[in-house]
Amino acid sequence: MKGGKINKLKDKVFEDKSMNASDFSFNEKVALVFDDMVSRSVPFYNEMQRMVSELAKSHAEPQTNVYDLGCSTGTTLLLMDRLIPEDINLIGLDDSEKMIVRCREKLKSFSLRRPIDLIRVDLTQDVPVRDASVVTMVLVLQFIRPIKRLDIVRKICEGLTENGVLIIVEKILTEEISFNREYIDYYYDFKRRNDYSELEISRKREALENVLIPYKTSENINMLKEAGFAEVEVFFRWYNFSGIIAKK
Repeated sequence: MKGGKINKLKDKVFEDKSMNASDFSFNEKVALVFDDMVSRSVPFYNEMQRMVSELAKSHAEPQTNVYDLGCSTGTTLLLMDRLIPEDINLIGLDDSEKMIVRCREKLKSFSLRRPIDLIRVDLTQDVPVRDASVVTMVLVLQFIRPIKRLDIVRKICEGLTENGVLIIVEKILTEEISFNREYIDYYYDFKRRNDYSELEISRKREALENVLIPYKTSENINMLKEAGFAEVEVFFRWYNFSGIIAKK
């Protein structure tokens, strides 16, 4: 991943007091500031990305495909390009045209070891995963309606090669409801430490209320097993965020 520089515009999406609160979407405004948004909104984001790419490297098989579903601006793809052997195809999928455009621009600023295919697709309509040894989904399933998730994960499993893996990172609910409120409070403290105002925190919470629907870790594990995965393991946990790897 030589050359290039990630130009992070500061996230001020929810700073405008005159803006009407509405459901969150990955539009052009979000795409332009996405890298700053996730680095300030997701605890240990860089470390999670490193872990995902390391796991991908360990499980990627020669002459197979590796997919990043919900590739956004391409951070996961860039890290995997650096670690994964060049005889493995990298493919990024996202349903937001603005994210695909931003991703393509970002990838062009780096010296890649191989061409990376970018495809716009709505996973609720099609899951074009074929001959894959690894599929990654970083903070993606949580934005898909629960009624659709099992079917999508099952199709991913079907598109994996023998012993192929799905690696997910998700915002989660606590197993015991009594801890949920305090974990959320710790999360908002994290955002405050990263210079988000009370207004921004409140408005984003309102915007995400009907868009981001988290599961418990146990619910994610049960879904993965029901979809056909034989082995499931948690590799990351920070209060209300979790990373899980599932092997076919």
